[in-house]
Amino acid sequence: MKKLSNLITIVMIAVTMLQCKKSEATNPATDNSAKTSQKHSEEKENHKHDEKDDLKYVSKEIKVTGDVVTPLTLTVDSLKKMKVVELNDFKIVCQTGLTKDSVESTKGVLLTDILEKAKIAQQEHKDRNFYIVARASDDYKATFSWAELFNNPTGEKVYVLFEQNGKPLKEKGEMILVSMTDTKTGPRHVKWLKSIEVTRVK
Repeated sequence: MKKLSNLITIVMIAVTMLQCKKSEATNPATDNSAKTSQKHSEEKENHKHDEKDDLKYVSKEIKVTGDVVTPLTLTVDSLKKMKVVELNDFKIVCQTGLTKDSVESTKGVLLTDILEKAKIAQQEHKDRNFYIVARASDDYKATFSWAELFNNPTGEKVYVLFEQNGKPLKEKGEMILVSMTDTKTGPRHVKWLKSIEVTRVK
């Protein structure tokens, strides 16, 4: 009788465990959570660059293209011939609020000076519906509107930089773009800058 009772207990435990496993397998919330976790993990891997990867993204020139009168190809040397500004105490703050980099001093040129040199192809003075994309060689992008750059204090603090703490940028690409008045400066901090693209809104 005692053996029979023990056998029944074991069978009941086994059935309960099978039901729990079945419930977990068919539970959409558990399944979605696992998939989301896996997706986030994969995304992190896809956006992860090691030092060797960084070197292959380095760009030695910037193309200014699109709706401009004079397309440009800029290098560090050509930027040095423009109006160079020296900036101090600049921090790169990512979307989470973490400070990723702290720069004591840096040199660069205003993005608006570059765009004025290329001359945006405005048909008349009210023709202001343009957007500007700063694109990196790994296809990371930061976007600005014409009004944000030319009719807003933001435009007075968007720079293409070529030097940091007295040294060339090198591993960040020879030139980078920063928007210094952004609350979080990281999202529009474009390393390996390779192009500035001007597009008319249609």
